Amino acid sequence: MDGFESASNKALAFLRRKLGFQMCMVTRTEGNDWAVIHRDDQGYGVAPGDVFNWGDSFCAAMVEGKGPNIAPNSNRVPAYGAAEIGRKIPIGAYIGVPLLLSDGRLFGTLCGIDPKPQPDSLADNQDLIELVGSMLSTILQMELKADEEERRAERYQAQAMKDALTGLYNRAGWDQLLVKEEARYQRYRQSSVVIVVDLDGLKDANDRLGHAAGDALIKRAATALLKASRAEDVVARLGGDEFGIIGVNCDLEGGLALCERMKIALESEGVNASYGLAATNKTIRISQALAIADQAMYQQKRQKKSA
Repeated sequence: MDGFESASNKALAFLRRKLGFQMCMVTRTEGNDWAVIHRDDQGYGVAPGDVFNWGDSFCAAMVEGKGPNIAPNSNRVPAYGAAEIGRKIPIGAYIGVPLLLSDGRLFGTLCGIDPKPQPDSLADNQDLIELVGSMLSTILQMELKADEEERRAERYQAQAMKDALTGLYNRAGWDQLLVKEEARYQRYRQSSVVIVVDLDGLKDANDRLGHAAGDALIKRAATALLKASRAEDVVARLGGDEFGIIGVNCDLEGGLALCERMKIALESEGVNASYGLAATNKTIRISQALAIADQAMYQQKRQKKSA
């Protein structure tokens, strides 16, 4: 069986030719981000990775039941006529069906647009479009399940790359798993966050109380970070008193919640730390989010010193 990307591209090419549309797309929605994953475009200039506002789209209205799956003349549908995206690009005709995850949650949509209204007979393709959407949802669900198994195997293999003091992944393990999560982000456009944590006062603890006390502080920090994180997250000691977390399939709101849990857990262990947070988006990949989070952490540390 084809993978999701191959099946999507074939389905999009088939539907675009069958319907005579200028563009058909497979999209991913997360929060108010509506990202293009795959597309067959003959005129709109849309590329994979482009991100639009979900609330502005015809697909958002369709999913909410405010508009039909097929609109031969989208101007006749009030919800589509009022959608902001129609003011930015010409849309005369529209098709769309939701793509669902195995638990029934929305992953994104299979959709198509054309600048010109189409004959009312376009609606005769309802069963076909729903069938293609259902097949893509099934392939997606199977691939995501296999992907979870692959992730577990990766984490098992990375067990050899553990930090001796804390039991967390070491820098080599972090680097390896970051590359794997980066590839998943490119496939599915599911957002992730990166948090960089640096302990405050480790040098002082080493100087006043000895390195055993410093090691104990590092261990308590590791315990707190594991407690705050989810099972799927990557938690590593990047070196010295610096730690990193990759919040897998986690948007900015979820990242802020993770930071709040982290602060509470660190305080409960008697650990003071500075941290920075960054989320992936259209232009920021996980590796770039790491650099941004690192800068934010150092800025917070400088502010503490100057206070």
